[in-house]
Amino acid sequence: MHHKPIHADRLPALLRAMPKAELHMHIEGSLEPELMFALAKRNNVPLRFADEQALRDAYVFNNLQEFLDIYHAGTLVLKTEQDFYDMAGAYLTRAQADNVLNTEIFFDTQTHTGHGLDAATVVNGLHRACTDAPAKFGMTASLILCFLRHLSEDEAFECLEQVLPLRDKIVGIGLASSEVGHPPEKFAKVFARARELGFRLVAHAGEEAPPAYIWSALDVLKVERIDHGVQAIHDATLMQRLVQDRVPLTMCPLSNLKLCVFPTLAEHTIRRMLDAGIMATVNSDDPAYFGGYINENFTQTFAALGMTSQHAYQLARNSFDASFIDASTRSRYVERLDGVFETFL
Repeated sequence: MHHKPIHADRLPALLRAMPKAELHMHIEGSLEPELMFALAKRNNVPLRFADEQALRDAYVFNNLQEFLDIYHAGTLVLKTEQDFYDMAGAYLTRAQADNVLNTEIFFDTQTHTGHGLDAATVVNGLHRACTDAPAKFGMTASLILCFLRHLSEDEAFECLEQVLPLRDKIVGIGLASSEVGHPPEKFAKVFARARELGFRLVAHAGEEAPPAYIWSALDVLKVERIDHGVQAIHDATLMQRLVQDRVPLTMCPLSNLKLCVFPTLAEHTIRRMLDAGIMATVNSDDPAYFGGYINENFTQTFAALGMTSQHAYQLARNSFDASFIDASTRSRYVERLDGVFETFL
């Protein structure tokens, strides 16, 4: 779809109104302080913060690991299937307000089984929210299970075994948590098994770690999408490959800013990568912690980089093309996207 760029004043409204898919959002990272305190009360879990503001004030991170430490503490309030349902419902409410039509939600069971929960409690609660999403929120939602990469491959295999009775409730397998020192190769066997089982494959790569991690995610794990991938800019051959193979990158600008991957949003590489022909998308990662859901990521990034309505269309279109949805759902969503752009023009 080619069109004349719209006036900059109208761009934020367009960014908010346009249909989009969100493909990189950790459900545990959408747990807002309000809900965290409510669940803590419901489940009699003591929190080490006096109130919601004290908790928010603690959200200052110098790197991925500092964030992960406080994030794991926050997950202790989650105990029942209803807790996971409520957490997903809260996110879906926010996603609907941002005109998200499809979301593929990251979650992990290992954090929770580590706290003594059953994997089924996690999966069933989240899946029920996804099942209710079309009727309740007018959107499609599915689940991607992420292995925690700081744990062993044996533990990832164990995690995979635990969810096999629930495999119909999970669309894909991913890889998250501390990146540096835990290269994709560490999970080669378990990803091969997940592929045999018919799961769609994604992996976090090239957020804090070098481009080599992206190569391995593609060649060793054989993933279809790269989560983050911002470090690809430092490897021209890799950039060519990503363009040529139309590998989607699920980028998270405000997360990168908050975790000091880039010092300012103006230095973010998303515009350069998009202009180079990379199939980039915009996502929120851990919105409760990183100061913004998907539309906030769009509006702040566009303002910082002087991006245009042409970029907006490309990013939204990419998000649907990169989604693990069937062709008829995809074309229905793209039609709605085109309709919004026609209205704005």
